[in-house]
Amino acid sequence: MSQRMTMDEVLREYGTPQIKLDIHATRTELLKLREKLMAIRDLSGGREQGYLDIDCKLYIDVDDIDRYLAGELDTVGEIYAFEDDIKSYEG
Repeated sequence: MSQRMTMDEVLREYGTPQIKLDIHATRTELLKLREKLMAIRDLSGGREQGYLDIDCKLYIDVDDIDRYLAGELDTVGEIYAFEDDIKSYEG
């Protein structure tokens, strides 16, 4: 399981992000995802945590979903891009 960084730690290590993308989802979509993530944890006997892994390395876990549904978080997740993430295509 990954170690979650605070925003202050992200800023210290990587600097100011160039962009931030917010992730939103419907309650139904989140409940379906939560069910799948919980199944991973349950099947592994708590040894593994289910998470959503996409190319941009956005981690959404059960705690994120619960906090979003409870109104504690404005978004399900956020993607930050930094100077080093921006590449140019050379043809």
